[in-house]
Amino acid sequence: MPEHQHHDPFEDRFTAALRDTGDGFAASPAAGAALAAGGAARGRRARLRRRAAVLGGAAAVALAGVGGTLLVPGGDSSGPRKSSTAAGPDASASPAPAVSYSGDDLIAALKGLLPGGEFRQEAARGTDGRLPPYAHVVYDDGDGAAAVEIGLDRVRPGSREIRELTRCPDKVHVEYDDCTTSRLPDGSLLMLYRGYEYPDRREDTKWWSARLVTAEGQHVSLSEWNSATQKGSPVTREEPPLSTDEMKKVVTADVWRRVVDAIPEEEEPSATATASAPQPPPPASGESIGDTLTALLPDGLTVVDRGGQETGYAYLVVDDGEGRSLVQINVQPDMSDVAGQLYGDAETLPDGTRVALRKGAGEKGGAGVVMWTADTMRPDGFRVVISAFNTGAQHQDATRDAPALTTRQLREIALSPKWERLR
Repeated sequence: MPEHQHHDPFEDRFTAALRDTGDGFAASPAAGAALAAGGAARGRRARLRRRAAVLGGAAAVALAGVGGTLLVPGGDSSGPRKSSTAAGPDASASPAPAVSYSGDDLIAALKGLLPGGEFRQEAARGTDGRLPPYAHVVYDDGDGAAAVEIGLDRVRPGSREIRELTRCPDKVHVEYDDCTTSRLPDGSLLMLYRGYEYPDRREDTKWWSARLVTAEGQHVSLSEWNSATQKGSPVTREEPPLSTDEMKKVVTADVWRRVVDAIPEEEEPSATATASAPQPPPPASGESIGDTLTALLPDGLTVVDRGGQETGYAYLVVDDGEGRSLVQINVQPDMSDVAGQLYGDAETLPDGTRVALRKGAGEKGGAGVVMWTADTMRPDGFRVVISAFNTGAQHQDATRDAPALTTRQLREIALSPKWERLR
């Protein structure tokens, strides 16, 4: 994979917090991959994640032509140019949607929207490829080189994915400096984020992002770093080059909406086929998961914070008088296809429920953090997996010797029949 491709921490909200909560719910890297594949890669959501995997990357992961008519930047109205030229579209003009845009067009459009400076290491993909279009440059405004990239895709208008894509992350899981989401006059949602490439801050690389999702489902995501590459390069400047106002200007430029409109539509299954195909059971709401978990806590614990996602995942921060302890839980239906990879020779109860208990180190970089987990799956694939930490947030250092819940207590919670109500 190219060195500058970027894993966007917001894109995988579709996987019910499997990234945000860390990979510790799986017994091994292989099991983690199986979980991601079996638990979330279904239907359109899987396609969106694959597209998310290539946003801005030179080949394909922070979101991963010929024949169209374009206007030259600067408003040259002498006539349109084919998209196979490197002139690029004019962000201020509004011609009819192009048939396609080349990678050169996207590079030219991105460079035209950035303040004056020098450019190198350009890479892009147009709208004719199998993967979504993107453009990447290393940009230097005189204060140091910085990677800047933009990726484009579409999402279903009015869908839950739009809210997930534009919702600021919970600071229990992700450390960042600032994040805001606002609705623009045209109904679009805009998120502006300023954070770090590494949540544990082991390097000083900053990652700032702007994400726009329009009412029509056009999805534009801009990323910038204070380094010439996303990872593996020294910091070249104190901050990324674009302010939040400048990021907003770039990400809201009309040209990107036209590029998204030029992405070929994928065939949707017919209504008859959709109606006849077996449908997976709906996931439980995050609110109901959090309420159930709260009701199952042992005496002596005070809930000091709580949160989660719309479906599949919730967390509580509890305190027993010895310090804060994060407790997080996933409830996932229809996971039997990966049971063998997740549980191996784990305990099997008389009714067929599989149970795995694990103790290990935290995986978000906090010093001294441990994670204790009870992972259970009913015979029909209904999975309840709960973890507790000796800190109130995974990326923060340990604040106590052990989690507030023992593995035995975690096991009892995960096996409670109260989860049956959430099927």
